[in-house]
Amino acid sequence: MSDTATTDEKTRRDFLLLSTATVGAVGMGLAVWPLVDAMNPAADTLALSTTDVDLAPIAEGQSITVVWQGKPVFVRHRTAAEIKAAEAVGLDDMIDPQADKDRVQKSQWLIMVGVCTHLGCIPLGQKSSEPKGEYGGWFCPCHGSHYDTSGRIRKGPAPKNLVVPMYKYLTDTTVKIG
Repeated sequence: MSDTATTDEKTRRDFLLLSTATVGAVGMGLAVWPLVDAMNPAADTLALSTTDVDLAPIAEGQSITVVWQGKPVFVRHRTAAEIKAAEAVGLDDMIDPQADKDRVQKSQWLIMVGVCTHLGCIPLGQKSSEPKGEYGGWFCPCHGSHYDTSGRIRKGPAPKNLVVPMYKYLTDTTVKIG
């Protein structure tokens, strides 16, 4: 066998090895892609990931409830008295100490998830006809948790304050939750 024939066989063998490896890698990629793509959130889940809220029609002292990710979110336009009461509370008096300024971006607007941190009930106090508890905020009648005008737990079995979701102001009167 000549030296040229050995070189041709070696070159052919290298080409076949490289071609087989390439086809195998592409095949593996095509097989794995649907599995990876299946782990991405569904379109309906992505649609629920944010909620825009128009704050303009909410009068001072009024609250609304919007739905974000299937949960109620309380949006309250607080009065000057409610803001003053929330800021005046000492951190030593709280079960889950958190300053009012750490729970709001603009003091007149309180935005929080309306789910009791004890067992997931929905506290009362959004409507003027509902009991607001001993601290003028929200009251969970199921087990007696009382929240203040900043949504902080003040009395009862709930271990944590009402959760403040991530949100940002798009304009002075529009907020995006999520």
